[in-house]
Amino acid sequence: MTYIRSCLTLGIISVLSFHQPAHAETAFTADIPTLHEEAIAAGIDHSYTGPWEFFVGGGAASFDCNGDRLPDLLLAGGASEAQLFVNQSPTGGALAFRAVQTGLSSEDLSKVLGAYPLDIDNDRHTDLVLLKLGRNLVLKGGPDCSFTKANRAFSFDGGRAWSTAMSAVWEKEARFPTIAIGNYVDRSAPGTPFGTCEANWLLRPRAGETPDYTEALTLEPGYCALSMLFTDWNRSGQPDLRVTNDRQYYRGGEEQLWDVSPGRAPKLYSASQGWQRLTIWGMGIAEIDFDADGLPEYALTSMGDTKLQKLDDEAGEDRPIYRDIAFEMGATAQRPYTGGDPKPSTGWHSQFADINNDTMTDLFIAKGNVQAMPDFASFDPDNLLLGGFDGKFHEKGGEAGIALDTRGRGAVVEDFNMDGMLDLLVVNREHPASLFRNLGAATSWGHRPLGNWVKIELDNGAINPAAVGALISVRTGTRTQTRRLQVGGGHASGQAGFTHVGLGVSERATIRVQWPDGEWSHPYRVFANQHVRIIRGEANARYWYPVAQ
Repeated sequence: MTYIRSCLTLGIISVLSFHQPAHAETAFTADIPTLHEEAIAAGIDHSYTGPWEFFVGGGAASFDCNGDRLPDLLLAGGASEAQLFVNQSPTGGALAFRAVQTGLSSEDLSKVLGAYPLDIDNDRHTDLVLLKLGRNLVLKGGPDCSFTKANRAFSFDGGRAWSTAMSAVWEKEARFPTIAIGNYVDRSAPGTPFGTCEANWLLRPRAGETPDYTEALTLEPGYCALSMLFTDWNRSGQPDLRVTNDRQYYRGGEEQLWDVSPGRAPKLYSASQGWQRLTIWGMGIAEIDFDADGLPEYALTSMGDTKLQKLDDEAGEDRPIYRDIAFEMGATAQRPYTGGDPKPSTGWHSQFADINNDTMTDLFIAKGNVQAMPDFASFDPDNLLLGGFDGKFHEKGGEAGIALDTRGRGAVVEDFNMDGMLDLLVVNREHPASLFRNLGAATSWGHRPLGNWVKIELDNGAINPAAVGALISVRTGTRTQTRRLQVGGGHASGQAGFTHVGLGVSERATIRVQWPDGEWSHPYRVFANQHVRIIRGEANARYWYPVAQ
């Protein structure tokens, strides 16, 4: 079945062909990391496969499943089985993973599009939500990477939809998380696939001592969601739900922002409130706060170009008016940066991180043709947009070594060998997954480490122990960086564990935490190049040291 018809009729090629950067390229003076692909050598030989229902999805979950704090991986397989890989990488050494059995059936592990980790029942074992073509699964985590199906125990129906997105947050006074599930095409509707998007779901837990998701609310209309994120867009302390949708299948739809105030029925923000209609092939969401003013910016991937949205000066506390700053910041990423193909790119997973530890925000985008669409680039390498001190993004994917001929989908930017330099895992469609180890900056004699860093783990106590929704503020000199702990965004991919912040040349940092209930911690003064644990209520931060494998 043909997934999509030519987009030439929409004038995309003619517009993008004349979409040139608004500024001359300035010299990029920061380090460019060398990312060395070593998936097969590391023990990861896995592909995301399947017919048209699996053209979307292809996510990964990164989390610690055995208590050693090394990030392990579960990779969606589509028509193939999902696989769990336990991290055995030596500190600072070559990446190494071992495929392990989950104890689940082949049926349970098939038709998986994405996976998100979170501790649903507060037992300090990370659980997993598997998004599937059919009935979604909740896997309750246990010791030593053991899992049991918990749909019945948690009264989680799972549905029969084509689920492609998820986000979760602890609402005020709630013991367990509220979970949003984004659904794609309604396969049972007449006229499928065009104009037949499934409604999305909001699952609020009932009060009680165990998770109970009996009562699911529908979020209608649904416009074929491919990514969603609970986000405190206006510093109100109350996250709302941002949804990005695939315009290929909806009719009359748009991007969405839902007001999900506790105790009230969800309600869409409207044009009268300032919400501006935007229609894109929405595939991934990433959030960052560039200037640490509490008002986050968003990267939205699509076919054609990337949107980078900033709250407009005309916006108010209840008026979500955004303007696109991707063009002025050099982040449109509308065409392949190498290979000579002038056709538009296709963006999927998006993720902000500081990959070269220089304190500037970088943006990774997984790229890849949907299948074999002739009007979009066939060689479409992933983007590595490094933030420069000039306030612009600079494409360095080719120099870093990630310009491969693959079709990227979901991804994880994570430090897999605990050396303070972020590595990269990309799930590819009908091609083995890519695993890049960050070797540091190239020199005439080899490689040297990048800038200083700190990695932070929070402990919020008995409820929401991983502190989902917390805000981490890190100050070095006159510069402040923030990171929000979130479940959701990206493309069908999530991660849990240490939060990485680059420190540049600074040897110390001051950390403050705004806990999920809004209370701020006192300042914690820490040394650079450390794994730091901050336990709520304790006066001093703790240091954790990786154990050599």
